[in-house]
Amino acid sequence: MGKLLIVGTVAFDAIETPFGKSDKILGGAATFIGLAASLYKNDAAIVSVVGEDFPRPYLDLLSNKGIDTSGIEVVRGGKTFFWSGKYHNDLNRRDTLATELNVLADFNPVVPESYRDSDVLMLGNLHPEIQMDVIRQMRTKPKLTVLDTMNYWMNHTWDTLMDVIREIDVIAINDEEARQLSGEYSLVKAAAMISAMGPDYVVIKKGENGALLFHKDRIFFAPALPLEDIFDPTGAGDTFAGGFSGYLAETENLSFDNLKNAVIHGSNLASFCVERFGTERLQNLASEEIQSRLRQFRELTQFDIEVE
Repeated sequence: MGKLLIVGTVAFDAIETPFGKSDKILGGAATFIGLAASLYKNDAAIVSVVGEDFPRPYLDLLSNKGIDTSGIEVVRGGKTFFWSGKYHNDLNRRDTLATELNVLADFNPVVPESYRDSDVLMLGNLHPEIQMDVIRQMRTKPKLTVLDTMNYWMNHTWDTLMDVIREIDVIAINDEEARQLSGEYSLVKAAAMISAMGPDYVVIKKGENGALLFHKDRIFFAPALPLEDIFDPTGAGDTFAGGFSGYLAETENLSFDNLKNAVIHGSNLASFCVERFGTERLQNLASEEIQSRLRQFRELTQFDIEVE
């Protein structure tokens, strides 16, 4: 069982989809990542910041899942990061209705001393300066550093983002972000271009069309599980990252074949996330459900074929 350090937002979300609407609920990249990672046997901690308005039961929820929350700063008198969005009938498209940085605007991360030797570092979607600050605080280089980022940072903080990318082992982004980062439309060419920037592994998430893992001249494709109901895609990518990093921290096996397994585990948990609003599904997910759906993934991808 390895140590996993998660860096990202712990936040409030308000979400509207064609299937319903939520009030202000628990959200944030680090929250989804942490809840997903907690479904595996690892020693996980979150580094983040919230305001005094953040309910204590939310922090207790994370702690009760075995996540160390000592790295979550609570700013007295401050307000927690808030995001609101509305999804179209095509759930791949959404409009951001509100983004309030609040305490996140002045966040200076402090990694707990006991996690500065973490085996796996999961850098959730945040300003690259914050991600780099955490990298520099690590006492020993993690065995695996995973990065999530987005178009906004490519547009506004390119040089700092490139500094971070040079320090990581795995980048996990969606197909649109991969094309922007590389300048290549072909995802195969995009992955090669991104790998040349620093990371050994490139994961390209394609939502309902699965995910691709690239390593040198090797490619692995994991399908997305066809679902009867998709309610809210918010946090699905972060849940993927949590399953991916949480599984690797548990197994402590960083071979290409095991990263393939990690992609499946991440895709598996993401398939649960979209079935309810926000983190609701992850909060009460049973081991039996996870194993049953993993068997569905196996049945979906296994076949016999004659090759001459």
